[in-house]
Amino acid sequence: MVMIMVNIHEAKARLSEFLEAVERGEQVWICKRNQPVAELRAIVAKRTKPRPLGGGPQSFTVPETFFEPMSDEWLADFEANPVYPSASKRTSPSKVAERSSSYGGRRKGRRR
Repeated sequence: MVMIMVNIHEAKARLSEFLEAVERGEQVWICKRNQPVAELRAIVAKRTKPRPLGGGPQSFTVPETFFEPMSDEWLADFEANPVYPSASKRTSPSKVAERSSSYGGRRKGRRR
């Protein structure tokens, strides 16, 4: 890859030439007092077709056993348990780290 370094005055005077160079794959750096401040480069073309689904490193195939009916034993275990646990089995969260609420009470240092 060819890299072209030009000062601002030259970039203004020969912009169309540098744009053609960029289309060919070259890099053009625009300098101010011989210090690079900008780069001309080609824009990546937009996708014209939709990206194909699957085929990546995480792709997999669904085994045929996936479509087989579940065993009666597994279904019985699944349906035997409640959808939501009962209130007696739930434990309330600890309130050790909570502050007491100041709603309705007076704040220190504030007069009404």
